[in-house]
Amino acid sequence: MRTEPFDRARQQARLARAERTYAQLGRVNPLALEEFAALEQRHKFLTEQLEDLSKTRADLLTIIEEIDGKMQDIFASAFADTRDAFDRVFPILFPGGSGSLTLTDSENLLATGIEVSVKPAGKKIERLSLLSGGERSLAAVALLIAIFEARPSPFYIMDEVEAALDDANLGRLLTVMEELRESSQLIVITHQKRTMEIADALYGVSMRQDGVSAVVGQRVASRDAEPASA
Repeated sequence: MRTEPFDRARQQARLARAERTYAQLGRVNPLALEEFAALEQRHKFLTEQLEDLSKTRADLLTIIEEIDGKMQDIFASAFADTRDAFDRVFPILFPGGSGSLTLTDSENLLATGIEVSVKPAGKKIERLSLLSGGERSLAAVALLIAIFEARPSPFYIMDEVEAALDDANLGRLLTVMEELRESSQLIVITHQKRTMEIADALYGVSMRQDGVSAVVGQRVASRDAEPASA
């Protein structure tokens, strides 16, 4: 083993460096092993939780994808039926006219819009904004009726849908309502006398002499019933 001559200054410098290094180590923690075991257990628990969350996220994404697929199929079927119904209903409300429903983005059914194109007889316009108030109202009703026919419901509530219609257009709408009431119950809020005339029952609000409002109901006799014998 090679030896070196003793150099006090050099050895004192080594000692000082060793003491600084030792001081930096700090005190010995007798519970270090227990703390390490606790942290290791905590790390294991968090790792398992993270894996569980990742698996759950993957499962949710799979479910979302399946639901999106079903929604697209249901929407595509409902739109096709509504489009066919609109093609049938529109000429009834607009004799000689034509209307159509198209998708704005047929490649993305979950985000697509629906464009309504109408062309009344004798007019070259197709945009709803260029139609009169009554024509816009009737076109909206045509779309509403088409939706009703595409996906029937036991009853429908309509609130003054014919308020802006003249007598001719009102008559056409009542014809459609007569067809619709064969399969569904209609509850119509209206001020139109002709609409009231086709109803089976009438309900209104009247103010009594004491100033209190009261609901008045009247069952309308069947129009097909024969008059009673004298």
